[in-house]
Amino acid sequence: MSTSYKFQGWLGFDPSSVKGNMKWQGYEPKTWEETDVDIKITHCGICGSDLHTLRSGWAPTIYPCCVGHEVVGTAVKVGSKAERGIKVGDRVGVGAQSSSCLKPDCEECASGMENHCMNMVGTYNGKYDDGSKSYGGYSDYCRAPSHFVLKIPDAIPSEEAAPMLCGGITVFSPLKKNGCGPGKKVGIVGVGGLGHFGILYAKALGADSVTAISRSAAKKEDAMKIGAEKYIATNDDKDWATHHARSLDLIVSTVSSPNMPLEQYLMLLRTNGTFIQVGAPEDRLPAFNAFSLIAKGCKIGGSAIGAPHEIEEMLELTAKKGVKPWIQKRPMKDANEAVVDMDAGKARYRYVLVNEAHA
Repeated sequence: MSTSYKFQGWLGFDPSSVKGNMKWQGYEPKTWEETDVDIKITHCGICGSDLHTLRSGWAPTIYPCCVGHEVVGTAVKVGSKAERGIKVGDRVGVGAQSSSCLKPDCEECASGMENHCMNMVGTYNGKYDDGSKSYGGYSDYCRAPSHFVLKIPDAIPSEEAAPMLCGGITVFSPLKKNGCGPGKKVGIVGVGGLGHFGILYAKALGADSVTAISRSAAKKEDAMKIGAEKYIATNDDKDWATHHARSLDLIVSTVSSPNMPLEQYLMLLRTNGTFIQVGAPEDRLPAFNAFSLIAKGCKIGGSAIGAPHEIEEMLELTAKKGVKPWIQKRPMKDANEAVVDMDAGKARYRYVLVNEAHA
């Protein structure tokens, strides 16, 4: 179907693209269906997943690839069978997932766990049933199935909403599902793009206390400003795990290092505590002693992004509680430089690309 606009964006063609070698050019979006929405992009967050994908870190990438799955903009074309009451002109967003099978006999889709569907399609670097590819938000326009396109509440600025759609939901979902709230003491491992959201949402959900855990004290002042009451710098106290043993009910780990001190993290849990890993290393997690779990009846688990209804719940809480992420805006035209800076760990704490032609 012809449109009056072109799909073009920053494309990576090989693993070197993560070093600032993406090229701006046109591409063919997914085949239009009447359940789809076309979004004129105003903002797109930069996520660690973008770097892993550009460099083929997790698995071989389907090049050419346009990354970016924290997309916010204006709906410019809405299919006749679109869901969620989306209309042309609405401010909408799409996160890390843009499709699943949605079949009534799919256990995951039928129970509101679309993010765990075996036929999940990512907003970029994925393939739809008809063989067409998904392209992300470092671009002018994005086409996505409406089931995964969400209206953005008026109270949330677009540049703040964008990084919530992957970074925010990645920690909100496991916090909510694992009982974060009054009476709970929560630890967040890593004070970065994901971790700072972890602190924000643990506080918004009403946790009694939030402990930020990082290697050095460099981010202590920031973590306290974001909302943490306590801070553990693991490099500064060789006995940190003993000094803080049995102090936390729930830990969400956002770090992606295969060298994380996992066994010591588990020491921080109270009896029946839970450790949830959301950071995704390109290597294996370190080994740990089974008695770390057995002795206290603890659980270790993982979590992947969140289903559309969870993102809606997160956005509603964000608007109600006035949650404010720490972001830095970068022009879309400077995406290559921003990706290099992100890879170097310079973001404080989430870069958001601004498409100045549309914003």
